[in-house]
Order: sequence, then C-alpha cells, then structure tokens
Amino acid sequence: METVVRRGRPGYDQRQVLEVAVQVFIEQGYDATSVATLATRLGLSKSALYHHFESKEALLEVALEEAIGSLEGVLREPDAKAGTARERLEHVLRGAVLVLVDKLPFVTLLLRVRGNSGVERAAVERRRAFDREVTALVRAAQKEGTVRDDLRASVATRLLFGMVNSIVEWYRPTGPEGAAELADDVLGVALDGLSKRG
Repeated sequence: METVVRRGRPGYDQRQVLEVAVQVFIEQGYDATSVATLATRLGLSKSALYHHFESKEALLEVALEEAIGSLEGVLREPDAKAGTARERLEHVLRGAVLVLVDKLPFVTLLLRVRGNSGVERAAVERRRAFDREVTALVRAAQKEGTVRDDLRASVATRLLFGMVNSIVEWYRPTGPEGAAELADDVLGVALDGLSKRG
C-alpha cells in the first residue's frame, strides 16, 4: 500500500506532526492512540491533521519507513559489501548503532510494533529480513575463522541486536557519550565476545 503524504497547511510543519505522533505512539501505544489524541497534543483540529497525513496508519507507515529504511540502507552501503565478513559485520553493527541514535524515537517505535496491522506486519517482516542478512554475515565470518563458531549464527545475531536494541531504553542524546563513541563501545563488547579464541 502506498501512503499518500499530503502537504500541510501554512504554519504547520509536517515533520513536527510526525515527530509528535511518534512520541505519542511510544507513550500510549499505537493501537491506544486516537486521531483525536494526536490532534489535541498538536493543538490541531482533526481535519487540520488530515491535511498533513491521510490517516493515523499513514503516520505510522512513514515513521516505520524512516527507521527500517535507514537500517536497510546500512546493508546497501559499500563497506557492508566489501572486505572480510568480519569487517562487513563490524560496519553493519556500527551503522545500526548510528541509525538508532540518529533516529532514536523512530527505531524505538519500530521495536515496539507487534504486527497488529498490515503496516506493522510489513515492518516486522522487514526487520526479520534485516536480521537474516546479519545472520548470513555472522555465518560468513564464522566460516572465514574471524569470529567464534561455537555459537549458532542466528543466536549470535539475536544476542548482538538484543544489546544494540537495548540502547533505546537508556541512551540519551544529551548525555556524555556521542553516537560514534557508543558505536565503538558496542563493537568492543560485541565483537570481543565473538572473537575466535585461540
């Protein structure tokens, strides 16, 4: 389904509408959030809100696309396709952390959807496809002997992204550590744990 994103009325910023909606979806849950709730939070009438987006589901679709599309973009970057499997895995993990920090509310929302609607199910399936690609990278690194092979690749991927995804629960952009430092820390902990022992 192709989402129609409409131009907003003068004086209202469509990006702001999206960001506020994402925050409300995170706070209250998507299913529990009504269009009236969104309009009230924004100080708009429902009809004014519909000038920005055609429906609540359209808002969700745009928000989820921002998160999952950005993660998928990491897999398409040149460094995700060149070098050893371990180097490619490092690039994807670093990129995932950077996306998470840059798109923190959007990724938080993505991680909370459960597949209750067609839009949510499509996002969940894309997350699974992303995980399968990372699992293939882990498996390739195991075969080349650059990461330990006594763990199943799928389990290693779940553990890696369990750690990465937990960042949404505690990371604050205003804190002392920036995105690059956080990515270094994640790679240090994750890949030291996966290093081939020898």
